[in-house]
Amino acid sequence: MKLYSLSVLYKGESKTVLLKAAYDVSSFSFFQRSSVQEFMTFTSQLIVERSAKGSRASVKEQEYLCHVYVRNDSLAGVVIADSEYPSRVAFTLLEKVLDEFSKQVDRIDWPTGSPVTIQYTGLDSQLSRYQNPREADPMTKVQAELDETKIILHNTMESLLERGEKLDDLVSKSEVLGIQSKAFYKTLPAEAPALECHHHSHRNHGPPGSRATS
Repeated sequence: MKLYSLSVLYKGESKTVLLKAAYDVSSFSFFQRSSVQEFMTFTSQLIVERSAKGSRASVKEQEYLCHVYVRNDSLAGVVIADSEYPSRVAFTLLEKVLDEFSKQVDRIDWPTGSPVTIQYTGLDSQLSRYQNPREADPMTKVQAELDETKIILHNTMESLLERGEKLDDLVSKSEVLGIQSKAFYKTLPAEAPALECHHHSHRNHGPPGSRATS
């Protein structure tokens, strides 16, 4: 079981902005960690953009699960985990982080904030602590009502897209992804083993939001 990223975002009327994020990409190939991190940011923003306020959803992509919680006040959180990580604990983490963030960061700063300007330091410690879901057991009992909440499950990233929309186009237009990451994305269907991001025993999978080799 593994958590890869934990992000806090603001869902604006025309754009979703990243406010703060923490990553654990140590299990990926060293040379691809920056691209993996960018793809996680891209994926988190895309999922929040396509999710309604007041909703919880999980998006399956390859062996990853991306959990999103968008509050009614437009504050949103995304956890990217492997498929073995318990969803209930992931949503408990999101609830806790967003509650803490909203108390420490003034709401007036949310729409124009960025990871550089937002003074909130809790994400790295929470990402580290929740790597072991058992750490959260006492809190999941308190948050038992989350089990009663309807959580939407999307089987692929493509299911979030509108008719006629393509993930390739969103990647190419993305301001989050650098030139190197976009080039990496394009190589994934081709035979480019040196460029593959693989971790643990999964050799043929790229980061969430990317295309996988088969």
